[in-house]
Amino acid sequence: MSKAPIGIFDSGIGGTSIFKEMHTLLPFENSIYLADSRHAPYGNKSKQEIINLSIKNTENLLSKGCKIIVVACNTATTNAIGYLRATYNIPFIGIEPAIKPAALNTKTKTIGILATKGTLTSKLFHQTTDLYSNGIRVIEQIGDGIVPLIETGKTESEQMRELLKIYLKPMIEANIDHLVLGCTHYPYLIPLLIEMLPKQVKIIDSGLAVARQTKSILDQHQLLNKTLIKPINMFYTNGSVQVLRSIINQKFPVEALDF
Repeated sequence: MSKAPIGIFDSGIGGTSIFKEMHTLLPFENSIYLADSRHAPYGNKSKQEIINLSIKNTENLLSKGCKIIVVACNTATTNAIGYLRATYNIPFIGIEPAIKPAALNTKTKTIGILATKGTLTSKLFHQTTDLYSNGIRVIEQIGDGIVPLIETGKTESEQMRELLKIYLKPMIEANIDHLVLGCTHYPYLIPLLIEMLPKQVKIIDSGLAVARQTKSILDQHQLLNKTLIKPINMFYTNGSVQVLRSIINQKFPVEALDF
């Protein structure tokens, strides 16, 4: 099983930001990535819809022989990972907004969180926020419209800049010094965010933490691939092959898949 692939799924191309961190940390692991762009974004769907989509993606990855599944989507993690872990006999790695480091390191006692509605309204998100935000002001912002723009290759468009101006304004006025990115699509906004935010604001995403957790769980289950052979990393999308290819720099094979 150690040579079996790591399975990764997201509501589109955003989870590639997680894949890149994982591939850097685990360069010899085989992987299969599912970009469920047809149903993006998950953030405005009901909990049951998100669970159903997560089941579909999980069963697709299991049919391809994956040894572990990374739910590279904040909304799917916060709404569906409990069900997935209770239903399937395979390790699952989830992803949550990195509230803890922001709350522990803020000097202004004010942090911002940019995420989807599905993440910000979930029970798991509120549990995490309550645990670490005592005495901290948390400015939450739903990033409506961001995911569709990224999914259609408009990450640096004027439309995106206008959206971000609106979403960042209350955070800047509240004097945040940390911005937590609560969606795996959002790390692709970091160049724009650096340009638009005051210099003292630190941007935090969960990519490296997820990669480290994946390595740890693989090690615990004796599933690390220790062969030093060039891995096979496959990408499948039910959306635009061209957009997915462009965001992973055309380095890996990308195929259209109806799922």
